[in-house]
Amino acid sequence: MTDPSGRRAELEARNAAMREQVDSLMSELHRKTAEMREAQAKAVAITASATSQDGSVTARVDSSGALTSLEFSPNAFERSTPDKLARVATETVIAAIAKSRTELNEVLADAQQGSSIDLSEMLPGVPSLADLIPPVPPVPQPASQAPRRPARPADDDEEGGSVMDRGGW
Repeated sequence: MTDPSGRRAELEARNAAMREQVDSLMSELHRKTAEMREAQAKAVAITASATSQDGSVTARVDSSGALTSLEFSPNAFERSTPDKLARVATETVIAAIAKSRTELNEVLADAQQGSSIDLSEMLPGVPSLADLIPPVPPVPQPASQAPRRPARPADDDEEGGSVMDRGGW
């Protein structure tokens, strides 16, 4: 026969240990939630810019990599051909996006560090904190050689050029 007072003391000790574990879990959850809010605020605030080597193009992007500003130097159109300027602009935008993504990866890397205690291990069906953080987006790499537009085919028309380019229509 078991001693009722001994059984009660054992249950109280197990209850206290469980409360301590829950308190620890809640503390960890609050800490991780605050870290995730901070990382989210930092991620949204990211902006990046890049300037081409020749200084003719400057691109600015936001945290999602969306272009927010594209500037050309005053003499950019005088020093370059349209094709070359388009390639330089594209490469500069990609460089700005790469900077933005690199910074985003750094911000998210801290948030993606798993917690010491994961609720999914204790409560079936509860998502892991690590599963709630989106994967880090890849950093874009500039193309080694931008594809060139094909040369404009010559018209078989006797007067040359497109019919649509002629005046009088």
